[in-house]
Amino acid sequence: MLSRFYKNSSRTILWLLALSFPFIHWQAQSIRSNNDIETWLPVESPVRAAYEQFKRDFGVEELVMIGLETQRVSERQIEALCGRLDRLPGVRQCWSPGRLRGTMTEMGVPEDQIAQRLRGLAESDDGHLAGVAVLLSATGLKDRAGTVRDVEAELKYSGLYGPQTALSGGPVVITEMDRLGGKKENTKFFLITLVICLLLLRYWVNDWKLAFSVLALTIWTIDFTLAVFKWCGGEMNFILGALSVMVMVFTLEASIHVIHYFRESQHSADTLGSALTLCWRPCLISLMTTAVGLFSVSVTDIAPVTQFGYAAALGAVIAMAGGLTITPAILAVLPQKPGESHAEEGLFFARLAHWLLPRHRLVTVVFLLAGAVGLVGLNWLETKIEPLDFLPQNSQVVTDVNRIREHLTSLDSIEGVVEFSDPAQPFTERLEVVRGLERKLSEHSAVRHVMSAAMFFPDPLPDNPMKLLPILQKAQAQSSTSEFVVDGQRSWRISARIECPAGQNLSQVYDELNALVAGEPLRLTGLAPLIEQAQHEMLNGFWKSFTSAFLVIGLVMTIALRSVRITLLAMVPNVLPMGIIFGVLGWIRFPVDIGMMMTGSIALGISIDGTFHLLVRYRDQLRTGMSNLESVRVALVATGGPIFESIVVSSIGMLALAMSSFAPTYRFGLLMAVLLLATLVGDLLLLPALLCFGGDSPRTKSDVPPPVFLEKTRKVPVPAATRDKVA
Repeated sequence: MLSRFYKNSSRTILWLLALSFPFIHWQAQSIRSNNDIETWLPVESPVRAAYEQFKRDFGVEELVMIGLETQRVSERQIEALCGRLDRLPGVRQCWSPGRLRGTMTEMGVPEDQIAQRLRGLAESDDGHLAGVAVLLSATGLKDRAGTVRDVEAELKYSGLYGPQTALSGGPVVITEMDRLGGKKENTKFFLITLVICLLLLRYWVNDWKLAFSVLALTIWTIDFTLAVFKWCGGEMNFILGALSVMVMVFTLEASIHVIHYFRESQHSADTLGSALTLCWRPCLISLMTTAVGLFSVSVTDIAPVTQFGYAAALGAVIAMAGGLTITPAILAVLPQKPGESHAEEGLFFARLAHWLLPRHRLVTVVFLLAGAVGLVGLNWLETKIEPLDFLPQNSQVVTDVNRIREHLTSLDSIEGVVEFSDPAQPFTERLEVVRGLERKLSEHSAVRHVMSAAMFFPDPLPDNPMKLLPILQKAQAQSSTSEFVVDGQRSWRISARIECPAGQNLSQVYDELNALVAGEPLRLTGLAPLIEQAQHEMLNGFWKSFTSAFLVIGLVMTIALRSVRITLLAMVPNVLPMGIIFGVLGWIRFPVDIGMMMTGSIALGISIDGTFHLLVRYRDQLRTGMSNLESVRVALVATGGPIFESIVVSSIGMLALAMSSFAPTYRFGLLMAVLLLATLVGDLLLLPALLCFGGDSPRTKSDVPPPVFLEKTRKVPVPAATRDKVA
């Protein structure tokens, strides 16, 4: 019935896809991006909630720091630039050395104190670099990239954009992350991937028309996935830049299996019908396991990773459905060449089986020993989130950030909020409390600078009331202090710029600063603690997602194969190679970043596809009464080719991501390729070796009624010619 449907409807199906493509492509390209780091954790998270409250009280923390060479830029030019920047909608306020000096002078701060407070913060120690801090408004936070472009445009207009200028700050880094992880950059290596996959398809299917048609199907499934994701309210982020390649890989995998079964069924009177009957069950189970592996990524609380899990699972369903339902339509329309025997491929896997089966104990022991070494390395596996590490180390942004960090101030900050419960407490007493807390925070070796409203007042304050009163009156009228004092002077802000010493991270510094001010009316928050919390959640999410994928995929496999023992055997060749790879990362102390954390469960979901195809054939041969060793031999020879082809296509597709200059994409693609190739070795070596230790006793059809798929699967013995060559 299915073959009749495709015979009558294939052209209509393909025309519908072709006509819908322009609209689907337009929808896919119009999906918006969101790389806001503060949205990585859920709103209900205590760290996120504290930071959101801080933003409501004191405004947006983020700023763009502009470093200007004083030998090339005059103070008048700097002030003119600040005046223009103040008028930008994305800018709340600008602080220049001149403005800070003027405010402190007006408050009566002595010149020596002014110079000391500005040194290393707004002016370099040698006086050759001046820093202009551009504070973002709520509008600027919503469009960081647009605000950074506006700042650059004003620098160009003022003639200050060039080697004499350095741009730093969170918005600058995030804007560069948007660019490197965006569609334009991803398109470059995606096109290369398409060309490579086209050539591989042409080699395996030996038909240019079929290869081009399958590749066109992958492009349609990619755009349809993005369009559906947009319709569901999804937003792109730098991690989702890998989604297109993944959907392409899934579609090609499904299509390769369909084409393999189609050519295997050419002896049948109804070639397409037989192929569909053969492939629907293993491909459906493969779809379920792949989707489970991808969806399990969403168990973490890190928003970009959760969105990736949803989008990738959606992409797997669309890709597999497209590959299984549209590829038969392509095969029905295109005239098919006689199937090739692939004698060399069959000979290779026959030789592999001839070598492996007598040595299955040795192969198993080698894998187990390597797995034990990897297990030890897992104890040292750690995570790291450092946005600056996401960028190429030779990029201008990294150069500028390091230059400003060296001569002015660092990017990382921990914000403190001082709460005064007594409304009658004098302003001067509150000021002294804040200064005392500043001194405590400054005792920590990681604190480079401390800023608060206190920096605008002389230290100590004048004892003479006649001198003190004008200062307090001016302070009341100064808008500058509004960045640090809110709610009728009940809440004061202390901003500590942090530069972690070697061997320390922000999380340790945050905990140590909390211990320093224990018992004081000060609570710490900021973007840096939020990132550190995300880092902890990332490691937990790595294990949670992998465990979830392992358990659910194992359950699906048990139901499909009706054997707990064989399910456990199926999981070992996939989990053990991954454990070895991640163990190596632990041994060499290479931290797992936000892109790498997803690879374990995703690779498990993809690689289990080949495992299931081999096990289905193995069980099928056992049911015919064939011996256990011969069943292993036949299953390896019959399924080794398509398993190898699909994993190689997947690996090359993932490896293409390594051409990206954006570190999370690069590391994700490289690690995924390595994991998939490792599981390929597990499927073709360790799995057959384990199956050789014994199998279910042969069953007759009267013992256990097999599914329709197994009834109609023909026995595929090793060709006699191949056996003679091996012998």
